Amino acid sequence: MTGTPASTVAVTSYSIHLPADARFATATATATATAGLPPVPPGCPADQAHTLLGRKGLLYKEPATRLALCAVHRALGLPDGARPDVPLDPGTAVVAAGNLGNVATVVEVARAVAREGSRGVSPMAAPNASSNVIASSIAMWFRLGGPNLMVCSGETAGLDALALGALLLRARRADRVLVVGAEPDDETAVTVRGGPPLRAGAACVVLEPVARAVAPLATVTVGPTVRHRADLPPWPVPVVVGPGHLDPAATWGDCYGFQGVLQTALATRLVAEGADGVAVLCGGTDDGWRTAVLAPVATAGGQP
Repeated sequence: MTGTPASTVAVTSYSIHLPADARFATATATATATAGLPPVPPGCPADQAHTLLGRKGLLYKEPATRLALCAVHRALGLPDGARPDVPLDPGTAVVAAGNLGNVATVVEVARAVAREGSRGVSPMAAPNASSNVIASSIAMWFRLGGPNLMVCSGETAGLDALALGALLLRARRADRVLVVGAEPDDETAVTVRGGPPLRAGAACVVLEPVARAVAPLATVTVGPTVRHRADLPPWPVPVVVGPGHLDPAATWGDCYGFQGVLQTALATRLVAEGADGVAVLCGGTDDGWRTAVLAPVATAGGQP
């Protein structure tokens, strides 16, 4: 770690939680190897989240919230069924990314109000209409008292959340940040998204300052958002994860708002397994483009 700036941000843990889906080749070793991707064991679907998280407290949680909780549970290395019973941790923040997590509830609430007025809205459903429901649910579930934010910025949401997480660390608003992304694939979400088949799932990366990290897996630097892909600078590393390169969306499905978090988790794995550096490319023609670069800790690179 000699020579690494104290403000450098490291990834210290990660998880990818993609439930089995016959439409995609997530856990098929042959298919993923052909695409250049490592196999990822399937995670439990949202309606089976109790097998990982325990039953208590899940009854009225949105599918995307359940999947996000599963991804965080895995990233924190908790045993199956264990619910954290610890004092509130004011030093850990949560930044969540996703665009469609509660859209079904918002539509249902709007329809109920149109039919019956405000009395037609279930008091159990109303909290899920909050745009911050995923981030706040994670904070309450895992007893995290730092800032919690929800990013809903389209296809760059995952890397936007990563940039905000790094900013919280550099501003000393947190000692650790859980950056988590999740999307559902219910009928309403699929209709709103349009385009390629939507993949339900979640991913998480844990960020800490390198100077405080006990076992950093990679350093990460997030670049600025640009309007056009042609405006992106040349890649400073040999491996690129994203459209037109090593592309998990082509094999694992369109993860939309959490695609950038998933790609960062995958890039962390590749660096931890020996890659000299990995760039992450995330975005689209409507939402712009953003990049991040992950590097081994001893050879932290510059901004993409």
